[in-house]
Amino acid sequence: MGAIHIGCCGFPKARSVYYRMFRAVEVQQTFYDPPQPKTLRRWREEAGPDFVFTIKAWQLVTHPASSPTYRRLRHPLAPEERPQAGAFQDTPVVQRGWAATVEAAKALSAAVVLLQCPASFTPTPAHLRNLEAFLERVREVPFRLAWEPRGDWPEAVIRRICERYRLIHAVDPLASAPVTGDVAYFRLHGRTGYAYRYTDADLEELWARCQGFREAFVFFNNVSMWEDARRFQEMIRLRAPSPDGATI
Repeated sequence: MGAIHIGCCGFPKARSVYYRMFRAVEVQQTFYDPPQPKTLRRWREEAGPDFVFTIKAWQLVTHPASSPTYRRLRHPLAPEERPQAGAFQDTPVVQRGWAATVEAAKALSAAVVLLQCPASFTPTPAHLRNLEAFLERVREVPFRLAWEPRGDWPEAVIRRICERYRLIHAVDPLASAPVTGDVAYFRLHGRTGYAYRYTDADLEELWARCQGFREAFVFFNNVSMWEDARRFQEMIRLRAPSPDGATI
């Protein structure tokens, strides 16, 4: 079994409590409005050198300004900037968003940056051109890129893009299988939505889905994420008490 990094999407408890329980987290603040690099460097120091951070790219890169998540920007976009936001456009707003994302990732020594797309980002010719031109521009980065397309994307298109740009295909593994094979990036959104609580049978299925990967990131993003991640971590500990390299 390869390394399995288990945690939550965000900190459902105080960071000091979280660090004692888990060895990985997907940072959410970087999506809404990245904290100052000095703040993130402090998080890195608090967590210790073996803790694994991943982050979500700033929404300026992926989401249109009409998204309700833009309400959390400390400094709202100017009217002339709003059309420049999201969809991987080659604009000053997206460029600023990506520069801040890279700075945040470096401050945390993040292993992975997640490009989470809104459902409105469909596989149209214009969107595909934007995405692939963006991925060409950002090839030289000191972290892996994971991509979570949502909506009706043909599997062949996802595979082609992931293989060409060495992306990790991020999925909810209890809803669909990834097209990439060596590293898994699993985000557990709840079978019926955020209010869902995972059953023992669900966690058994998740365990099976983790098999065969060199490395797997497993992040829970549901109402009981803290409890469910702890249960899954304990399941792995009992079944593989000393897995080489496993983060549990």
